[in-house]
Amino acid sequence: MARSKRGSYTVGLERRERILEAASERFSSSGYSRTSLAEIARDVGITTPGLTHHFPTKQHLLLAIAERRFDISQSIADAATGELDGTRTLRLLLSLSGLFASHPGLIELFVLISAEAADPSNPAHALFQERYTRISHEIAEFFMAEVHSGALREDLDYHALARECIAVSDGLQLQFVLSEGTLDLVGQSRAYLERLAPSILREPPEQVSLA
Repeated sequence: MARSKRGSYTVGLERRERILEAASERFSSSGYSRTSLAEIARDVGITTPGLTHHFPTKQHLLLAIAERRFDISQSIADAATGELDGTRTLRLLLSLSGLFASHPGLIELFVLISAEAADPSNPAHALFQERYTRISHEIAEFFMAEVHSGALREDLDYHALARECIAVSDGLQLQFVLSEGTLDLVGQSRAYLERLAPSILREPPEQVSLA
């Protein structure tokens, strides 16, 4: 019986992932408002009731996609390696911009749900509140590791700097959507981070390149 339950649980997780993949593709190509649950269900090869068993509404799907993006970003941060030379954190932030830019349709979805998260009554509010608190703390910890290595200045508020980096990233993603994808998200992110570097490095060179 226990084995059967585990098998059913695994099948359920796999189906949930397939639904999220299909929903991401549909929302990215056709737009959130123009996509129906029935279309996503057909893409997965299940019935609409089978889909709503996992995600009762499109908003539940949108929220799950946003959470998934947070999780992917977290896994990249957890796996970050490299010398603590004062640019490791900046390079990590740039690599995340590259990840976002490689899925332009998901940027639009993320901007959409970010706006909804401003409403305390919206289910996205708690998710974004918790994840932003965690992310800003972890970015600050990344910076502090480079402070302790002697590569970054000690007299800066790295928690405030982490929040600034997040704000710049989110703002550029909003502008990317408004520009209909013409804004160079990675290039603009690199330019900001390279301007930031000399102000935080303990011994800044004449020019910092993150290319």
